[in-house]
Amino acid sequence: MTAATESIPTRAAELDARAAELVRQSVLGDLARRVVDECGADVGLVGVPDRAERPGRMTLRHWSGTRADLLHGLDVPIGTGLGGRALAERTPTWVSDYRAATTISHQYDTAVGAEDLYTMLTVPLVHGTAVHGVVYASVRTVVPLGDVRIGSVARLAAAATRALAGAAAWCQPPGPAAPPAGLTPREREVIRWAATGRTNPEIAGHLGLTCNTVTGYLKSAMHKLGVRNRVELALAARDVGLVGDPVS
Repeated sequence: MTAATESIPTRAAELDARAAELVRQSVLGDLARRVVDECGADVGLVGVPDRAERPGRMTLRHWSGTRADLLHGLDVPIGTGLGGRALAERTPTWVSDYRAATTISHQYDTAVGAEDLYTMLTVPLVHGTAVHGVVYASVRTVVPLGDVRIGSVARLAAAATRALAGAAAWCQPPGPAAPPAGLTPREREVIRWAATGRTNPEIAGHLGLTCNTVTGYLKSAMHKLGVRNRVELALAARDVGLVGDPVS
């Protein structure tokens, strides 16, 4: 195998990572815009966790409807402000009057004041154990949020989260499939030996079985795996994780 051939999987992985990142940026930017266009917010923001370089923090990376730039690129440690609290608690949080709220920290009053924001809702983008970010929906007046407005932002957040999870999965190498549940422990043992190229007499000798018994196990396993010969059986055994290091 040439060096050029060896680099093909690496290049493919790099292209997948770049494509996934483009999808991610597009989804997050679109989310900030749609919060404004579809949910009655004056300002939409999306904060993205900084996992690798600065764990425990997020940065506001996407915005729509802003008048100043103090919120652009704002650093938000987990647990601080409304968005940091949503990130820490993994649940939506909101206040009708940000400036008068006593339930949140106020490190960002200058930036919020520059945008003349009052009502604010934050929804974390959570999929399983992964938090992909936090979306902010903010209004420049004191208004009751209500279930309709909260629900509309939450639905957008859920749709974006599914897209982000899909983009993340794009870059994950597939793991081995689970062995079919119908295989018996003895069939799996025989398959492992057969997949390493051992003959039926050799398998029988190692396992203390007769050749006819080994043949019977192999026929039954081939039927369950949907394969027709020992070559296909070996490939199927590797695909479902039955074969790792060679049996010695």
